[in-house]
Amino acid sequence: MGMPLELQTLIVTKGNERRVKDNLFILEKEGYRLYPLDIPLEVRRTLQSEASGQAVVKKLELADNRTIVTYELVALHSTN
Repeated sequence: MGMPLELQTLIVTKGNERRVKDNLFILEKEGYRLYPLDIPLEVRRTLQSEASGQAVVKKLELADNRTIVTYELVALHSTN
């Protein structure tokens, strides 16, 4: 039996991210998702929203049909 896996090219938080410290965040997603490491990716609150910043994925954990993404916010886009 195969393992369902999604390849992601941006980080969609849906407001579920948790700040660990400074610009380091953790996001838990259902299912197995693969993110590129050590390259900047857009961060969005929803898939249809504008990018709120850019982040670099530092760590991925895949277990029990969930993915835990640890990422560092490297740029923040602001409308102010």
